[in-house]
Amino acid sequence: MTGVRPGEQSGGVGRGGRGGSSRWDEARGAAGPGPHGTDADAGIDGAGGDGGEGADGGGGGRSRRPTRKVTWRMLVFRPAVLVIALVATYLWITNIHLDAIEHNSLDNGNVQLRLWQHIRLTAISTFWVLLIAIPLGIALTRRRLRPVAPVFTALANIGQATPAIGLLALLVIWLGIGARTAIIGIVAYAVLPVLSNTVAGLRAIDPTMVEAARGIGMSAPGVLARVELPLAVPLILAGVRTALVLNVGTATLATFGGGGGLGDLITSGIVNQRMPVLILGSILTVALALFVDWLAAIAEALLRPRGLGAET
Repeated sequence: MTGVRPGEQSGGVGRGGRGGSSRWDEARGAAGPGPHGTDADAGIDGAGGDGGEGADGGGGGRSRRPTRKVTWRMLVFRPAVLVIALVATYLWITNIHLDAIEHNSLDNGNVQLRLWQHIRLTAISTFWVLLIAIPLGIALTRRRLRPVAPVFTALANIGQATPAIGLLALLVIWLGIGARTAIIGIVAYAVLPVLSNTVAGLRAIDPTMVEAARGIGMSAPGVLARVELPLAVPLILAGVRTALVLNVGTATLATFGGGGGLGDLITSGIVNQRMPVLILGSILTVALALFVDWLAAIAEALLRPRGLGAET
């Protein structure tokens, strides 16, 4: 019977002998020296690092980064278009022949005054819309006031379903002519989008998340501020954005209630049949609406919670 030496048997079968040790040493040597002092550790660490990078590169190892909220296109494109349009309108209006009526409508700072009045009407009405609609929407989602929520929603629907000019006429009969009457009409017309979006955003939250927050000891105001409102922010901001654009458009009707604004230029151009005045008032109104919508889009992107902006 032919004898087998112990060293050869260990090398062919297991790692316990000299031969197995030699192969293991070669594997360690191939991995190269490591930063932790041993070759084996270097090989293991290197493999783990490569695996981590590969997993990250494939999207399965680490959590994905949130999308960029504000891009350079969002910041540059629309303002550039608006600037070009306004400059072209200015060059056109200053290089055409204007008669005495048109000069009377456009000179002596009248355009700047009407524009400032329009911005003021929009800003004040939006402030009151937010002050009324968001707290009311939050209150209507609380347990005690849920039964009366349809009543307030119906009232808001009536305010928006009524034609804006008819609503303003009724308010003028009741309250008289002035900027206050125009602001009340604009607010009544724009409450519904913010109110309905606030209620919808809070009702869409998973009840288990609210229960979990209460289960860890958070108070009701804490749950509202840290859980419910952050999750409802996208819908609320969408309603605010809609209300802003509605306010810019509805503010043109303030002229019929003595509220001023760019509607004065539009009605003056229509009544006197002066197209330059009508076109200038219309372009400024459209530009203001687009600019306000752009500002609202930037605010919506910045105020959206970071976790809700993650790629899926």
